[in-house]
Amino acid sequence: QVQLVESGGGLVQAGGSLRLSCAASGRTFSTYVMGWFRQAPGKERAFVAAIGWSGHSTTEYADSVKGRFTISREDSMVYLQMESLRPEDTAVYYCAALNVGTWVREEDYEYWGQGTQVTVSS
Repeated sequence: QVQLVESGGGLVQAGGSLRLSCAASGRTFSTYVMGWFRQAPGKERAFVAAIGWSGHSTTEYADSVKGRFTISREDSMVYLQMESLRPEDTAVYYCAALNVGTWVREEDYEYWGQGTQVTVSS
């Protein structure tokens, strides 16, 4: 059974930092692009960041998080380091795995985690 399990969410003050983790199991994800998406209250789920398959360091970020968030991967883990957090970063954050498709397109991702809540207070 394929599983993506996120962790690391929580409550943080504006300007603070958090690191989200995603543990992948059930198959080899080394050839998958791994992405992070988020869904804020009352809004649709949106792309945050993605990283190429293992051994390739290519990354892509949403404009709203460039310079503040960093995505990385190691073995079966994917991380999202979030700095200078803002209240508008408040959302449920999802880890996802992409085999073939466009990195920013939610519908192209094949596997999803259950999400982890990030709340940034002002």
